[in-house]
Amino acid sequence: MENSVTLISAGLLVVVLWFFLLQKSRKQHRLPPGPTALPILGNLPQLDRRAPFKTFLELSKSYGPVMTVHLGPVRAVVLVGYDAVKEALVDQADDFTGRGPIPFLLKATRGYGLLISNGDRWRQLRRFTLTTLRDFGMGRKGMEEWIQEESQHLVARIKNTKATLFEPTFFLSCTVSNVICCLVFGQRFNYDDEHFLSLLRIISDTIKFGSTPFGQMYNVFPRLMEWLPGRHHKTFANIEKLREFTMKKIQEHQDTLDQSSPRDFIDCFLMRLNQEKCIHTTEFHYDNLVSTVLNLFLAGTETTSSTIRFGLNVLLRYPEIQEKMQQEIDTVIGQARCPNVEDRKSLPFTDAVLHEIQRLLDIVPMSVPHCALQDIFFRGYTIPKDTVIIPLLHSVLKEEEQWESPHSFNPQHFLDQNGNFKKNPAFLPFSAGKRACVGESLARMEIFLFMVSLLQQFTFTCPGGPDSVDLSPEYSSFANVPRMYKIIATPRG
Repeated sequence: MENSVTLISAGLLVVVLWFFLLQKSRKQHRLPPGPTALPILGNLPQLDRRAPFKTFLELSKSYGPVMTVHLGPVRAVVLVGYDAVKEALVDQADDFTGRGPIPFLLKATRGYGLLISNGDRWRQLRRFTLTTLRDFGMGRKGMEEWIQEESQHLVARIKNTKATLFEPTFFLSCTVSNVICCLVFGQRFNYDDEHFLSLLRIISDTIKFGSTPFGQMYNVFPRLMEWLPGRHHKTFANIEKLREFTMKKIQEHQDTLDQSSPRDFIDCFLMRLNQEKCIHTTEFHYDNLVSTVLNLFLAGTETTSSTIRFGLNVLLRYPEIQEKMQQEIDTVIGQARCPNVEDRKSLPFTDAVLHEIQRLLDIVPMSVPHCALQDIFFRGYTIPKDTVIIPLLHSVLKEEEQWESPHSFNPQHFLDQNGNFKKNPAFLPFSAGKRACVGESLARMEIFLFMVSLLQQFTFTCPGGPDSVDLSPEYSSFANVPRMYKIIATPRG
């Protein structure tokens, strides 16, 4: 009895101290407002475990577009709505360039590479990556030609299904991944290559795991999770297989490197590494090469292929939209010629549908978290150094002030009264500012060329009919992962 009383008293003391320190911190820093947090757990009990961004959106109705939440022991400031996100990431871009110390990504990349880095490392790697990808995109065999060639492989593979049921996930993953593989590794892989397919499964499973409550829990309590059994151990073991594959490819490049004729991203990085090996402050070293290649391989495969897969789901759900896109494509391009990027200007309805697909999918609803690298003064508040910052892209892509019907599929969001394509500044699926996705232009090109190529050649249906297609995500947290459906691709005459 006495021990119980002592434990209860100690627990109450901890709670009182927690609230005292929390209030003191709020007053000292003038933090943005937010819900009261519990010791250790913070605001986690309040969050929808399967879609935390929806809880943030609901909380913002009480606390405003800039609010403080506690994800376990981690303090985070959430930016809600287009105005707040743009003001931070674009208008105060220099203050918000920091990347959050995300435990899952830190372990997967060992703290190296473009995605997770800050400061001079990030600046050097981002500048180099953007320049190199741009150079190869405009080189002797540019991105557009690679994508066009790969689209023919995809069309041929789907034709082999002979209008019978198939599940398109790995066809699309192979297709999209081969584009980034050409840029990074200088080669494409056969759709029947079992080792390549196993790597694509690992990438898919990693994204799915990161979008489960268990995966998100690792980011909140990483030390505790390391001691507990669970899927995260298998996930990290699989990521090591991706790392081994990457290291093997780098070694092959080292053995055959021709300094006068770089073939791809790895060659260019190795040349820069050799040039700066005597500069002790250089960020062009082996660890950064491995992790940056991993960043490009993963991000360049999964997000774009998931977007195209969701696009097919939309066409299944709305066959009248599919038919109208085909009519426009037939009029402008026909069925014989391979589409090119310039055709986009003449396909306003198709372009509007593809933008609306990306908006509705909302692929990374909470973006990749940022971090305050020093105290930030924003909208009259102080965001203290080391605070995690979450630009809620979901709140931008689904904001009622910006979109006529934010939660419905509506291509008119991107069309004016005359049927011409119109831009919307709140279209930010790739985020914004200095941390926006480095592969945005490539992804936009792939989505357009692959989708138009598919619609030229096939009409897509599913056995249960349009009403059987659920456009809500199968997994939803870090990423919105679309559902998988077996479909029929009927060749067009």
